[in-house]
Amino acid sequence: MSEPKTPTSTPAGDTYKGWVFKWTNYIKGYQRRWFVLSNGLLSYYRTQAEMGHTCRGTINLATASIAVDDTCNFVISNGGAQTYHLKASCEVERQRWITALELAKAKAVRMQAESDDSGDDFPQNSPSAPPGQCSATQSSEVQSTLRTLGSKVDDLSTCNDLIVKHGSALQRSLSELDNLRLTGEATDKIRQVTERATLFRITSNAMINACRDFMTLAQAHSKRWQKALQAERDQRVRLEETLEQLAKQHNHLERAFKSNASTDSNGSATAKGEGSDEDDDHEFFDAMEEAPEYITVPADPHYHKRSSSNVSGFNTEFPPDDPSLDEQPLSINPESPQSLELEPVRKRRTKIPDKPNYSINLWSIMKNCIGKELSKIPMPVNFNEPISMLQRLSEDLEYYELLDRAAKCQSSLEQLCYVAAFSVSSYSTTVHRTGKPFNPLLGETYELDRRRESGYRSLCEQVRGGYRSLCEQVSHHPPAAAHHVISDRGWTLRQEIAVASKFRGKYLSIMPLGTIHAIFEKTQNHYTWKKVTTTVHNIIVGKLWIDQSGEIDVVNHKTGDRCHLKFAPYSYFSRDVARKVTGVAMDKDGKAHYILSGTWDEKMDFSRVMQSTRGENGTEGRQKTVYQTLKAKELWRKNPLPEGAETMYFFTKLALTLNEPEDGVAPTDSRRRPDQRLMEEGQWDEANAEKQRLEEKQRSVRREREREAASQRTTSESEEAVDEDSITDPAQKSTYHDDYRAQWFERTEDPVTGEFTHIYNGGYWEAKEKGSWESCPEIY
Repeated sequence: MSEPKTPTSTPAGDTYKGWVFKWTNYIKGYQRRWFVLSNGLLSYYRTQAEMGHTCRGTINLATASIAVDDTCNFVISNGGAQTYHLKASCEVERQRWITALELAKAKAVRMQAESDDSGDDFPQNSPSAPPGQCSATQSSEVQSTLRTLGSKVDDLSTCNDLIVKHGSALQRSLSELDNLRLTGEATDKIRQVTERATLFRITSNAMINACRDFMTLAQAHSKRWQKALQAERDQRVRLEETLEQLAKQHNHLERAFKSNASTDSNGSATAKGEGSDEDDDHEFFDAMEEAPEYITVPADPHYHKRSSSNVSGFNTEFPPDDPSLDEQPLSINPESPQSLELEPVRKRRTKIPDKPNYSINLWSIMKNCIGKELSKIPMPVNFNEPISMLQRLSEDLEYYELLDRAAKCQSSLEQLCYVAAFSVSSYSTTVHRTGKPFNPLLGETYELDRRRESGYRSLCEQVRGGYRSLCEQVSHHPPAAAHHVISDRGWTLRQEIAVASKFRGKYLSIMPLGTIHAIFEKTQNHYTWKKVTTTVHNIIVGKLWIDQSGEIDVVNHKTGDRCHLKFAPYSYFSRDVARKVTGVAMDKDGKAHYILSGTWDEKMDFSRVMQSTRGENGTEGRQKTVYQTLKAKELWRKNPLPEGAETMYFFTKLALTLNEPEDGVAPTDSRRRPDQRLMEEGQWDEANAEKQRLEEKQRSVRREREREAASQRTTSESEEAVDEDSITDPAQKSTYHDDYRAQWFERTEDPVTGEFTHIYNGGYWEAKEKGSWESCPEIY
């Protein structure tokens, strides 16, 4: 479910539609519904997809009353049984609806009055009629309609003659019965029937006369109707031409503005400062409905006028929205022999084999596994997706451009917002991904080299903007992977993630353990955060769906800045949008500077805080903080899935390329894993057999390594060794057992967090350049 969107039309338009919360009952409370205002009628549906077949209710605004309850609530009632108690997402949104409803009501009342008074109303053009329809066609349609009406009136006249004829015969028969000598009761019955027959004949005559009057009136005004239709057509053509001219002028002004901004280094800031005054009265901010800790409201207009100045001691300008972040374009000197030697960008694949439709009894596998860790459950590939956990970890770089933009920020607090958005964006790829990644083998690696993905490169210079990523499985029990990314734009990302999971019967909880680090070379800002809990619901019965819940603290260890993000868990009774994420970016003193809002599967926005005050008491007696904010800016938006993604495990464009075969990678790379490759190709039976072989080979290698380590320890060394029960770090205990050492990462104490973690010790990319992989273990 998506968050409420801004209605798709202006209040002055004929059609206005959007999401509004409607009161249903005391159990469900307010529920989100899709409302459509058109032709003086307000209709609503549960979803936009219902518009074509199922309308849940309609109110005619011509006879309806519109009342405002408070800042966000309003009521629409027609005086009868239909009453809608509605709630907008914010006060500005409510005012838009009120304006649209009042205009539509006034128009509906005026049209109804004109229709009742004169009968000379002019029909509106059909929305589906082509704008270039000629007047001759319209005239012929009117004449055809009049002829049809005339024939129907003739039919009614014939029916009237028959009714008069048979009615007279009926009255004669009744008169004859009245002359007979009957009892008093029979006489009363005959008289009653005679009266009803007379009334029936009078009513029929009145109906025929009304139809004849209508026909006469239609013929008298047919020419006037034709002139009105032609006038409407001409006006539509003039409006279309005017809109086309305005669009051309707008496009021309936009190009001129961009041209001036590119040639004048101070032009963009000056233009932005001058243009911001034009929208002072229209800037608004979506209030976060029933936020547990704070409320946001639009800031005073004078704050907007000063938004380009240094209000709080740092730059308030947001980074540009231009996706191209290169400070200077890559130039090629034709006189340089080295620059002429260009290597083209590799074309990545956009499709993988469709997922086969294999059925399996899930309960037969899972019924004996309740309470166990997911890594200890022998799972067939039928529940997997054809990528490993190392590749899934590399998918966190789907929106690496956020870190590119963060590297360009002059303000550490703005940079914090982009890093926070990056921490949220990694969950957008999981919304439909219910498949389980392959558990990596110990020593398995995965590289992702994207330094040559954005253009050509010369032999003497790499194209700016790429990155290199390396993952390695550094522990098997508990499973842990180390990840290191270095970017040409001046940032480094590293993390060690160990996954703890529990199967609870109805749902599966996945708790990532470990800290993520983002370091920016220019400012030396060092950010850390942890991941939230992922829950997979309906494991046994029903359709699988995924939810993210918990809290994230993104901390800048250099400045003390902090961004607190809250992932709201899904609740059936909640009135909030699903998958909602809210956050506050604060400095070291706890002062809020930015408000973040959005959803982890769609987009994130942020807005500058101009003023904060303590508001009314909220739940549990706590006071809510009211933030006055500027207009929201978009931080991040999810990329659309590729065509046919539902048959390709709902992979993103990046995920489709992760398992693509590539020359020159290490022999331990996940691309070379045979069971994973067989599954991607649709050979699931062969993949299951190969998966069992690899897991058994890994167990035998582990047992041999433990035996060798035990034989090398002397009796005295064993007595002086640390007691195993005193080791609290699971990864350190695993190392104590078999003395395994990672190939490309070294386990050490992190100087910032004090945690023991694996940090890249170098050598991989140099080994790739030389093609020297002798030190790599044979794991496949």
